[in-house]
Amino acid sequence: MTPLLVAVVLAGGDGLRMGGAKPLRRLGDTTLLGRALALAQSYSDDVAVAVRDAAQVGGADGPHLLLDDPGIEGPLAGLASALRFARRRGAACVLTLPCDSPRLPADLASRLQTGLGGHHVAVAQSDGRLHPVCALWRTGALDALPAYLASGQRSLKGFAAKVGMTVVEWPASRCDAFVNANTPEDLAALQPRRGHVAAPS
Repeated sequence: MTPLLVAVVLAGGDGLRMGGAKPLRRLGDTTLLGRALALAQSYSDDVAVAVRDAAQVGGADGPHLLLDDPGIEGPLAGLASALRFARRRGAACVLTLPCDSPRLPADLASRLQTGLGGHHVAVAQSDGRLHPVCALWRTGALDALPAYLASGQRSLKGFAAKVGMTVVEWPASRCDAFVNANTPEDLAALQPRRGHVAAPS
């Protein structure tokens, strides 16, 4: 962990395929949000959660609560909140992670930091699939955001490519560390087995 890094959980999606209220869905003895915050706290001592509305996280205690700009669509709104928060904290970088990926690898932050080099963003990839929400961003990327938004684009991946992206590959494995819960069936498959205590992988 480093004081130059903050970690922000992006939890502002509608979760329609889950039936809504995705961050508060139960995962073992916690929630998807609770698990995401535990992961975030394993990566940094400075943690926040970005949402469209505070009701999405049910008034969660502990982390800084960031409200997304209503004028920005999709996860790019969460990134904008995260970058602004990181800049206010004086951090060099912000790690973003989703609220619905409970198996993220323990070395997510460290490997992205190692891979960042001279780029503005390092994005995780596994088994050939890019995970643009699992990324380490230099706070300077915020300066390029207004022009990108003015162009009418709203893609997180597109913005990463625009500012200068590098990809950090995780090897494929039978247990996908980047699997996420989009539906009730996905969530059921991710529930911990009885007697098993979830921990950062």
